[in-house]
Amino acid sequence: MFAPAHSETDEQVVARAVGELARRSRFPVAFGGLESDDAVHVTSIVGARTRSLEGLVVHATRGLGGKALVEKRPRLALDYGTSRTITHDYDRVILGEGISTLFAIPVLVSGRARGVLYCGSWGTTAVGEVVTRPAFEVAGELATELAVRDEVQRRLSLVPPAAEPTTLAPAAREQLRESFAELRSIAATVEDAEVRRRLGRLEQQLAALSNDDTGPSVDLTVPLSPRETDVLACAALGATNAEIAITLSLKEGTVKSYLQAAMAKLDASTRHAAVAKARRAGILP
Repeated sequence: MFAPAHSETDEQVVARAVGELARRSRFPVAFGGLESDDAVHVTSIVGARTRSLEGLVVHATRGLGGKALVEKRPRLALDYGTSRTITHDYDRVILGEGISTLFAIPVLVSGRARGVLYCGSWGTTAVGEVVTRPAFEVAGELATELAVRDEVQRRLSLVPPAAEPTTLAPAAREQLRESFAELRSIAATVEDAEVRRRLGRLEQQLAALSNDDTGPSVDLTVPLSPRETDVLACAALGATNAEIAITLSLKEGTVKSYLQAAMAKLDASTRHAAVAKARRAGILP
C-alpha cells in the first residue's frame, strides 16, 4: 500500500489526541491506543507517575476499556478497585499506577470501535458534563482524522504501480481528485485548528502525488481562500453549482460568488480554465 511521504503514523496521531485529552480534561492521567486483534494496545501515556501502564494490552470485554470497546459507549468507574461492573484483569496495572477514578471513551469510526482513550485520577473524582465534554470532543476529533486517513489510504491503495513516479493512469488520477474533494469537504466541518492543519498536509500530499508537471506553471499573487478551493475542487469533478451547494452546505449564490472569485484570482474566463490553472499551481490534484 502506498504511504504518503512524511505522513504521521496512527500511533503518532493517537499520541497527539492523548496529549490533547490531558490538556483539556481535569484528569491528571491520560492514555490510549488503537484496536488490533480484538484488543486495545496502549501506545501513548501522559501524566503517569509510574511505568505500570506501559505496554498495556486490553482485550475485548475485559476491564473498563474492554467493555467500552465492545459496547461502543463510554464506561466509568468511580472506584476502580471495588467496581462490580467490570472484570479486574488489569488491577495490577491500573491500581499499580494508583488510579481510582477511570473514564474510558471508545473512538468510533463508521460504527466500529477503532480504539479507546482513557483519563483517570488518583482519587475519587466527580464526573459531570464539564469533565466529560472535552473527552468526547477529543475522541470525536480523533475519529474524524482516522476516518479521513482510512479513506485516503483506501483510495491510494487503488492506484496501480506506474512506470514513472510522476505518471498516473487517468482512472487513478480521477480517484485522487475525488479523494481530494471529499477530504476538503470533511475538513471544512472540523473545528479543531490542529486537526485541520494535519488534514491540510494530507491534501498537499494528494495534490503533489498527481502533479504531472505538464503545461506552464501558475504563480498566484493572491492565494485562493479555503472555501474558494473547496468550491473549485468540487467543480473539478464536474459538479454543478447546485450540487456543490449541497455538498458544502452553502447557498447556490454563495457557491457562484466563490467560483467567480477563484476565476478572477486565476485570471480564468471559465470554470474549466480555472481548474486547469489551479492544477498547474499545485492547488488541486
